[in-house]
Amino acid sequence: MTDVVLPGGRDTRGTLVEPDGDPHAVVVACPPHPQHGGSRSDRRLVAVSDALRDVGITSLRFDYGPWDEGYGEREDVRNAVRWARDEFDGCPVGVFGYSFGATLAVLASADVDPDAVAVLAPTARLADDLDALEALDALEAPFHVLYGERDTTVDWEPIVERARGRGDETTALSADHFFVGAADDIASTVRAFFERTLLESAVDD
Repeated sequence: MTDVVLPGGRDTRGTLVEPDGDPHAVVVACPPHPQHGGSRSDRRLVAVSDALRDVGITSLRFDYGPWDEGYGEREDVRNAVRWARDEFDGCPVGVFGYSFGATLAVLASADVDPDAVAVLAPTARLADDLDALEALDALEAPFHVLYGERDTTVDWEPIVERARGRGDETTALSADHFFVGAADDIASTVRAFFERTLLESAVDD
């Protein structure tokens, strides 16, 4: 693992988890709400990073800069994707996020156009002008949303409904918002999605 400082006007730091040998793709992983203890050490993000490393995909887990009501945090995601694209030139770039980070992943991806996006337990909106449903409509990359069937913490239903209407992949998990005991299932599902969308596209190119 390598610590990195991401470019931009905010103090944004990350941990790079790399496979043995040259990576075939890179995934930016966005943590849950920083005011509720969310960080790059989140166990769901770590499980996904470990699973991706096993199939030759680098991951960048990062912490947001100073709290900015979602606006600066969205820019942190954009900057992380831009950094990954520059640092791993020629590698496809994916984005993964959980909860607050899932919503930011959708919002930022509509602007920076990654090669694939997977999210766990997104909420539909952070503010009137931070609308993940609107951003999802602008997203052209392959998209996969995972959600807990007993999750009453966030408003995930509109995102899942819109994703199904678009023909995107959805995965229901028997869990609440915290997905206790489900980290392995989450990691394997996300890994399989990025294998299909990032590694196969890299081979095709």
